[in-house]
Amino acid sequence: MADITSQIPASARSALGSGPRGPKPRRRLSPGNIMLYGTLFVVSVYYLLPLWVMIMTSLKGMPEIRMGNIFAPPVEVTFQPWVKAWSEACTGLNCDGLSRGFWNSVQILIPSVFFSIIVASINGYALVNWRFKGSDIFFTILIFGSFIPYQIMLYPIVILLREMGIYGTLWGLVLVHTIFGMPILTLLFRNYFSSLPEELFKAARVDGAGFWGIYFRIMLPMSLPIFVVAIILQVTGIWNDFLFGVVYTKPELYPMTVQLNNIVNSVQGVKEYNVNMAATLLTGLVPLIVYFASGKLFVRGIAAGAVKG
Repeated sequence: MADITSQIPASARSALGSGPRGPKPRRRLSPGNIMLYGTLFVVSVYYLLPLWVMIMTSLKGMPEIRMGNIFAPPVEVTFQPWVKAWSEACTGLNCDGLSRGFWNSVQILIPSVFFSIIVASINGYALVNWRFKGSDIFFTILIFGSFIPYQIMLYPIVILLREMGIYGTLWGLVLVHTIFGMPILTLLFRNYFSSLPEELFKAARVDGAGFWGIYFRIMLPMSLPIFVVAIILQVTGIWNDFLFGVVYTKPELYPMTVQLNNIVNSVQGVKEYNVNMAATLLTGLVPLIVYFASGKLFVRGIAAGAVKG
């Protein structure tokens, strides 16, 4: 069998004989890496330690909590605080826990997220591909609205909802969340659609596709990352909202965050820290699940929709 190295040119053999070339591999435990990972570890502990305390406290009984070691795992695990927070804790005149507020929040969240994202995506699509006279002024006014403090518009919106006959209803709060989510979502969708190849839009126009045909057949299938970003932003903002919920609804329609505030700030009876921690974790569970289920798409969408203009 012929020697394979004899078929390699002399210049290549000399290069192989001189050893490997290129930059020297970096050491994993270099001072820079130690500093980087050390900082990340400290920051992670800083943010995860309160969560650890909340979970451990929610799994303890009150006698064990009174012993004072808040960082220690529970000696005897109990889920009674979670059961009480969900179905027995008093949130005002009612003592049915967070369950009623949870379903109120769901009824507020789903239509608010749906309508705000659909309208904002159509706005962004029209501002990029179907520019009309005065579109720049319209976009400027829309973005300016996102910088107006919410507190300034609380009372005018109360009057507006009252005149419409929907003040104190869930649909009135849905309308408020839809309107206030419009500016930032329109900006995200506009920037994302402007990053898509314009040739796709022109080719569809040549083929005879109209406004809605291009939107549903071309834009929507290519916009999954930015839709995930919009969903996470809206779910987080609407589910965690307290101000609008307490102003624009009535006690029997309060969302979960308002009921959580009533549980934690109750001044009657014994302060049950385990129930308070369990109620807090239950309230924050929905946005956490949504975020962790779609984290990768969230990063992709932010990079595509928030940087390009």
